[in-house]
Amino acid sequence: MVEIINKYKIHEKKFGYINWLGFYTLYKKEILRFLKVMIQTIISPLVTALLFLMVLSLAIGNERGGALGFPFITFLAPGLIAMQIIQQAFSHTSSSIMIGKIQGNIVDVLYAPLSPSEVTLATILAAVTRSFIIAVVSIVVFKFIIDLQFYNFYFIFIYTFLGSFILGAIGFIVGLWAEKFDNMASATNFIIVPLSFLSGTFYSIQKLPNILQKVSEWNPFFYIIDGFRYGFLGVSDGSIKFGLLYLIILSFLTWFVSYILFKKGYKIKS
Repeated sequence: MVEIINKYKIHEKKFGYINWLGFYTLYKKEILRFLKVMIQTIISPLVTALLFLMVLSLAIGNERGGALGFPFITFLAPGLIAMQIIQQAFSHTSSSIMIGKIQGNIVDVLYAPLSPSEVTLATILAAVTRSFIIAVVSIVVFKFIIDLQFYNFYFIFIYTFLGSFILGAIGFIVGLWAEKFDNMASATNFIIVPLSFLSGTFYSIQKLPNILQKVSEWNPFFYIIDGFRYGFLGVSDGSIKFGLLYLIILSFLTWFVSYILFKKGYKIKS
């Protein structure tokens, strides 16, 4: 009996401090999820940005307006790309969690040998990947249409990463909170879209009254779009250093909140 017990001893499988295989598998699953519907997840944001560019360029034109010393279209294009990066990162994580809760297949993630930090990071980084793909595709297409300039690729990269990571984490939190698609639509329509529109996407905040400028300077969406635009134009509305520090801190805080909520099973476990 002792020999049998020793030979067939059941033990917990160890993955080390990080289950890299499980982490990569969940990340890959999230990537494949949006690649399966590429027209909706990649092409649709590009078309939306192009429509904004066309309508606003026809309505205002380069001759009648400008911002930060650049023609209006040159100023507008990076803001439109950044706006799609923000909105699509939020959409990815929020829809992933929401659909998982409704269909009941979120239990596959809950039962998997993955820690809350691995689940949250894999899902959020998949949203970041989606945003980078949208950014690259949009930049390539926009380059054929307008004279898109490049000042510093580092700032384009870092603000794309920080912006999509923060919105991916917020989307994860909203996905946990929402009990139906109406809740998620409310968060999108009344929080995400207004903040992205009122953050200097279509205008320079220098044109706002002083009190509204002060309000805009605490809007994280403003620093995401302003920093992303700085990578193209080399000029900004706000402080690039403060914005970078602000977004780094915010990215950690938003991820930590998503981690805590998922670990506690917020609106997942009864």
